[in-house]
Amino acid sequence: MRTTNPIAALLGSSPFKPMQAHMRIVKECVSEVPGLFDALIAENKEELKAHTDRIFEKEHAADDLKNDLRAHLPKSLFMPVDRRDLLEVLELQDTIANTAQDIAGLLMERDMSVPAGMAEPLSNLVRRCVDTNDLAAKIIEELDELIEMGFKGKEASKVESMAQELNAVEDETDKLGIELTRMLFAKEDEMKPVSVMFWYQLIQWIGDLADFAEKVGDRMRLFIAK
Repeated sequence: MRTTNPIAALLGSSPFKPMQAHMRIVKECVSEVPGLFDALIAENKEELKAHTDRIFEKEHAADDLKNDLRAHLPKSLFMPVDRRDLLEVLELQDTIANTAQDIAGLLMERDMSVPAGMAEPLSNLVRRCVDTNDLAAKIIEELDELIEMGFKGKEASKVESMAQELNAVEDETDKLGIELTRMLFAKEDEMKPVSVMFWYQLIQWIGDLADFAEKVGDRMRLFIAK
């Protein structure tokens, strides 16, 4: 009995469909991050573990799909998009899920408590960074339409506009991250040095969720420019 490889089936209809499927899993993975921090703020260890487990599960699923896609993507494609460019976008998408896993792993491995006065700005930063990933996912969903239109016309303008919005939100996350880091450093004398170090790393990783999402959008803009 013949079996059909799901990646090969997807590639048969469109080389972009596996990319879109991968980004959907990444989006699901990142969508757990706000709940992760809500649980941390509420000191609810059971909820913290539940969100962590789902993040790890989604990250592993994204890895499996990424590896399958790498193995089955043709060496050459008769498209206005180079294979290497597609793999670069895939790697950027996967790095977003990896970063979410890093965040969850640290919160599970080390007993972290939110410094006084930082809960609300922390939640604001997390949710805005997740917003950037939602925007990046929407842009990736436009891949099929972009190729049909030859990366030109109204569809290209639509994606360009979406990428600009993504850039603006990422700029906002930078400002939120800087403000939160300043609050952390203002509390240095009240905290153990190692706690300051871990919180600084955590804030950087949260910001990375937005940074890599922006890079996905920027890569799409390069497709259009070519």
